[in-house]
Amino acid sequence: MVCVHGVGQQYKGADVLAAEWVPALRDGLRLAGADEVARSLDTGNVGFAFYGDLFRPSGHRLDVGDPWLTAGDVTDFEAELLAEWWQGAADTDPGVISPRGRTLARVPGSPQAALRALSGSVFFAGVAERALIGDLRQVRLYLNDAEIRRMVQERIAAVVGAGARVLVGHSLGAVAAYEALCAHPEWPVRALLTLGAPLGIRNLIFDRLRPPPTMSEGGLLGQWPGAATAWTNVADAADPVALVKDLRPQFGRQVKSLTVSNGARAHAVSPYLTARETGAAIAAALCGAEDHA
Repeated sequence: MVCVHGVGQQYKGADVLAAEWVPALRDGLRLAGADEVARSLDTGNVGFAFYGDLFRPSGHRLDVGDPWLTAGDVTDFEAELLAEWWQGAADTDPGVISPRGRTLARVPGSPQAALRALSGSVFFAGVAERALIGDLRQVRLYLNDAEIRRMVQERIAAVVGAGARVLVGHSLGAVAAYEALCAHPEWPVRALLTLGAPLGIRNLIFDRLRPPPTMSEGGLLGQWPGAATAWTNVADAADPVALVKDLRPQFGRQVKSLTVSNGARAHAVSPYLTARETGAAIAAALCGAEDHA
């Protein structure tokens, strides 16, 4: 199994992620009734494609006036994605005022208005403004900077070996994992598992995928991920990042789309990994058996 992390992991590393992910993966497998698979899972058979360091600022001497990221640094792309997160949070969290409602910001639709509104949400509570803007920036850079995209894809390719059967991607990592499978139909990976994936967001994400979606009778259709025979997409109903929960209309009816409840940590990877639905999908892929769910 190979795992691909999401945004905001730049201060970690593959070993740190393994310490967080592997126990959670085992718990999800146990809840799915796959105790034997859970016992066999360890850092020796779970690989991590770590790319967070590509977004980690280089150290330098601090001088007076060194800037921190603020709402004024948000680009047009980032502002659009921020607005989508705002609307997604408002749709499921009563603590978030709607973008169509009154706000305290000078311009109702501005990045500052969105940041203030999201600070009152369950999911974004406690997330510093700079960190949130940084997460937006990572998504923009991956989708719009060819060199960043290439390096992330190389990190995934370097970990996927002859024994890899399952590719798991969370958040932005789900986008990168999907694109990697599309680019490498020769890989032995037979199952893709996407968690909290923003793949279905039109214009900002879906339309920028590589390879790009193609026109079909029902509209734009994303390419099937390589030689995978199974694709399971798991999304929390209140996850503002995974705005489109059901990916079947955009990628085909073969996608198995499931919703779970992650509590207050709607987009966090740990509750996704411990979900019975996630464990069942992994057990089925590793054992070649029927879904345990």
